Amino acid sequence: MIPKTAMIFAAGFGTRMAPLTDKTPKPLIEVDGKPLIDHALSLLDGFQNIVVNTHYLADQIETHLAGKTHVTCLQEVPEILETGGGLKNALPLLGPDPVVVMNSDAVFAGPNPVPELLARWNPDHMDALLSLVPIEQTIAHEGAGDFSCDGDGALIRRGNNPTAPYVYTGVQILKTDRLSGIAETSFSLNLLWNQMIAERRAFGWVYGGKWVDVGRPSGIQAAEKALADV
Repeated sequence: MIPKTAMIFAAGFGTRMAPLTDKTPKPLIEVDGKPLIDHALSLLDGFQNIVVNTHYLADQIETHLAGKTHVTCLQEVPEILETGGGLKNALPLLGPDPVVVMNSDAVFAGPNPVPELLARWNPDHMDALLSLVPIEQTIAHEGAGDFSCDGDGALIRRGNNPTAPYVYTGVQILKTDRLSGIAETSFSLNLLWNQMIAERRAFGWVYGGKWVDVGRPSGIQAAEKALADV
């Protein structure tokens, strides 16, 4: 089944983006004249059910998105739920089918990765399909690579290695049925990925364009330059 619903993570405190996030939530930080959340939404053109989780300065995000009838904001109170808990909390709005899940602090300087993921999604063999980028094609990203892939594209964790060839871009397709079996309220999606990787049900697709990490202030100018160069 081709996913028809999506979730954008927008609840974080944006601590790496401080001081710009002292009074503005990171999803509303502008890159090239457009808030990061709008860059994310532009990748989901055609989706009629998009859930955005909020927590830090939630009212600002909700006001910004108020006119978009296909977008529902879900505020996490009293505490932030992390990625896995946030997705689990949103299931009543998302439904039981696979979901496109997206972070809101990156910019793709190249083709939209979502149609490519949808074209490669095979629910008979996959529980997750992550968009990856070669570490040398990342911009403003600090840190090691996250994954490698075997010959079939199945994900392999970096583990104890100092790095890995690919960085997760923050965009994926995910089956959500396993979430009901996790008792915790607040948890990372890494918990889900670990189960899927162990069963060879998590796969990667390698994005061909440039990808900019806009988690820190330095990423803003880098993203604007990358977009100008496309």
